[in-house]
Amino acid sequence: MNIRFTSSLTDHDENAIAPALLKAVASILDTLPIAYVIRIDTSDSQVYQHSRPLDGPETPESRRDSHGSWPTLVGR
Repeated sequence: MNIRFTSSLTDHDENAIAPALLKAVASILDTLPIAYVIRIDTSDSQVYQHSRPLDGPETPESRRDSHGSWPTLVGR
């Protein structure tokens, strides 16, 4: 499934909201027994991404990225 959302927010506002949106969507998907990747590309080319593989029961650590932080800013 690929979902595209277009906003009328400013670049600054998109970058302020993207981490919270990523966390909110991930918390919904975490209730399902699925693997997923969420990627948010902002209008100024910032990329926020989070993924969860399907490899057993969820633990609090499975919701963090490889550096132990949440969410991930991938780059420009």
